[in-house]
Formats: sequence, structure tokens, C-alpha cells
Amino acid sequence: MRITKFGHSCVRLSYDGHDVVVDPGGWSQREAVDGVEAVLITHEHPDHYDPGHLRRTDAPVFTIEAVAAKIREDAPDVAERLTVVEPGQRLEVAGVATQVVGEKHAVIHPELPHFDNSGYLLEAEGRSVYHPGDSLTPPPTDVDVLLLPVSAPWLKVSECIDFGREVGAPRAVAIHDMIYSELGLGVIDGHLQRLLGQGGTDYVRLEPGTDVS
Repeated sequence: MRITKFGHSCVRLSYDGHDVVVDPGGWSQREAVDGVEAVLITHEHPDHYDPGHLRRTDAPVFTIEAVAAKIREDAPDVAERLTVVEPGQRLEVAGVATQVVGEKHAVIHPELPHFDNSGYLLEAEGRSVYHPGDSLTPPPTDVDVLLLPVSAPWLKVSECIDFGREVGAPRAVAIHDMIYSELGLGVIDGHLQRLLGQGGTDYVRLEPGTDVS
């Protein structure tokens, strides 16, 4: 399975001629959706969901009800391609065994709205990849690759490190990385490479358009 980063939290999983994209939001490149067989969206924030990206493809869209309601409002022409998923649900998405994980976005501040969010555990070709969206909800089982949020208004580096250690995946690939400057990300990268590496996790942050297998 190949994992290609398309900016911020958007990743595309490619396997055996098939492609699935997660969170093609307004901070990711539009070509992320080109030719995909399915789109998964974790929550409604514009850095994860963009109606223009969804209109660029005719692929089915899988997401939670809160996002589906937003799509029906913003892009009713896309609504006929929607499949609403629920936390804990298991389904097959374009040949990928998929489990919906978690129900809530991480808390930014108690006085701000607490949005719904569900991550996705995807398995294909004997490998598992977990995208938590904007949460620190661990997957229900061991995974090969953790897509690890590294910069956010709801996150500090100690929480990022602890989450990476809790999941304990052999590889962690940075997502949600457009909040900080390159200097700030360099500091975070150093901490994660050193501290996650002590537990056997290989941490990498990809430039947009690059991939790992």
C-alpha cells in the first residue's frame, strides 16, 4: 500500500490499482481526488472538507452525519453520492476494510463548540493505516501506520508524543502540519523522531505530493 500526502491532513491510499482519499480539505491540493474510487471525511472543518474538491470527482463519499448535513447544505449535487457512517461501524470502501473510530473532535476550548469527528482504520494488502481526524482517540487494535496530527489549536507536543506512544505503530506519518511554521515543525520533528524512535516508531513528515510505501 502506498500513502501519498496531499497537504495538511489529506492522504491518498493506493493499492492494487485502487485509490481512496481521506480528508481532501481546503488546505490540500485538488488533484488529491483525481481518479479516486472513494472519499472519506472525518469532520466538517474546512481544512478537512471542501465542497469544491468533492465536485471535482464523482466518487462516493463516506462520512458521519454531521458532515453529511453540511454537504447537503453546501453541495446538494454531491448528496446523492453520500453514505453516512457511524462510530464502530465496519464496512468495505473500494475494497478496503474500514472501521469507523471515535465520535468527537479534540477539545479546543470548553467555550467553543465540540464538533463530531470519526477517524478511519483502513486495511488492505495486509497493512493497516489509521487516520484519527482531529482527535487523539486510539484505534481499537494495533496498526502498521499511524497518521499522526502534529500541529493544531487543540494539541501540544507532549500530547502528540503520548498519543504516538500509546498507538505504538511501527511507522508514524505526520498529518495536520500546516498550523506551524517550518521552523516550528522542525522542532516538533526533532522531538518526535527522538522520543517516538525510542519506542521503535519510525516517524516521517512528508512534503505534499510525496509518498511512502
